[in-house]
Amino acid sequence: MDDFERWRRFVRLLLAVTPQWEVSDEAADGSEAVTKAEELQPDVVLLDIGLPRLNGIEAAAQIRVVAPNSKIVFLTAHSSSDIVHAALRTGALGYVLKEDAISELLPALKSVMSERQYLSKGVTL
Repeated sequence: MDDFERWRRFVRLLLAVTPQWEVSDEAADGSEAVTKAEELQPDVVLLDIGLPRLNGIEAAAQIRVVAPNSKIVFLTAHSSSDIVHAALRTGALGYVLKEDAISELLPALKSVMSERQYLSKGVTL
């Protein structure tokens, strides 16, 4: 979920090259992401940190409650170790920097679906 339509379209196209991934819906803000996660109970939820109305970290915490089996992967431009730590404390298993999405998003999803944590190469803890 991201507030920029062009970015969501790019991610959708990136995922479309792999038949095992299907985008079930999108959200433009954190509140909408929580609502849709509760309704759809997706396998994976992609979240940006800087979502309007409810930031990604707050949305992730709420998604953990309403869709406890959904795995959370942050796909964001934020690389600050404080933000990464806060994101991972929500129970998220993945953290991918947008600049690394082309090469790292699909491996991150595969890892997260196997219950293994994935951090972008550009992320330092």
